Amino acid sequence: MPVRPLPALLTSVLALGLTALPPAGTASARPASSWSSCSAQAIEAAPKDGPDVKALCAALAGLPDKDATAALIRVGGKGSWHGAAGVRDMRTGAPALEGARFRAGSSTKIVTAAIVLQLAAEGRISLDGTVQQYLPGLLTKEFAPVTVRHLLNFTSGLQPGASLGEDVDDGYEHRFETLTPEEVVAASVAKGPDPDHAPGEHQRYGNIHYTVLGMLIEKVTGDSYAHQAAVRIFRPLGMRHTSFPAGPDPRVHGAHNRGYDWIDGRLVDVTEWNMSDRFAAGDMISTTADLERLLFALFRGQVVPEPQLKEMFTVPDVEGATMAAALERYELNGKVIWGKTGARPGYHTVVAATRDLSRTVVYSVNSTDAKGDGLAIAQRFAFPAFNR
Repeated sequence: MPVRPLPALLTSVLALGLTALPPAGTASARPASSWSSCSAQAIEAAPKDGPDVKALCAALAGLPDKDATAALIRVGGKGSWHGAAGVRDMRTGAPALEGARFRAGSSTKIVTAAIVLQLAAEGRISLDGTVQQYLPGLLTKEFAPVTVRHLLNFTSGLQPGASLGEDVDDGYEHRFETLTPEEVVAASVAKGPDPDHAPGEHQRYGNIHYTVLGMLIEKVTGDSYAHQAAVRIFRPLGMRHTSFPAGPDPRVHGAHNRGYDWIDGRLVDVTEWNMSDRFAAGDMISTTADLERLLFALFRGQVVPEPQLKEMFTVPDVEGATMAAALERYELNGKVIWGKTGARPGYHTVVAATRDLSRTVVYSVNSTDAKGDGLAIAQRFAFPAFNR
């Protein structure tokens, strides 16, 4: 990775960015949210047991900066708050859109897990059924039985599949190329099973587990993964602005804030990018309001029925494991939080909540290093939601 400049002022960011972006004015750091979201009156009036509005507003202050060009945050539960700041487009300086669509990255896995668990509730699959049973011929004979549950909780032992670049710098020149799920999985299978751990013995987070789950959904339903997500999740929940790109379409359709990343020392627009290789592991486009709808409905048992829902809150009894089915368990300020991050070039997403929904947070941050240190982004934009 190149050494990235650390400009002290937004003007320095723009000066660097103009080598990669056509000049069209100077960006303004004005907030995109209504004036009241972070006004002195709003901060003063915030209930003591509600969101820490002061800390949330501090996270948004100064955008765009070297780390992010825009941020959209929604906090719910006991008390609610939402705000946005930054710019929609670094060339024009137009303020960020609070209802913007964005690449949701690996938060897609929440939808994939929910569909699989619905199919289990319907008796169409068993969580103890195997890949060898449902997708015969996909794995070679050297693979031990890999169950659906192993895929859901990232203990399948499958090795990473093919990719078009290990990071944004490598992938940028391939951003309009297509890599099919079948090609991704074939590359994983060619590596053979994990040489050190049998299925169920070790948790290793990765897209490969959910790529296979997407293929399983299509095989069992005889339908496309994207259509199953629409009819089972998006439409019933009123997620009107959530969808998947049509095949290799690299665009984000509808109103959106543009994404940027530092590449070779330049701030580059990375909004247009063919993400079809991410498939059921990370190809979803959504909004913060839609993901908040999903979060509340899911945790309330309105998407996946019990007892299948417990799979999303049950971490396998494996040393070092933190992930259940799609969701990861965190502890912060004495609270147990379940959530999922997502990262695609130019876009970083968090969906998280306490199990009782007393506090929730969904954000989309147009991070200039979205595939880098996600913890630093979450610490700035998500952690304040759980201060109290």
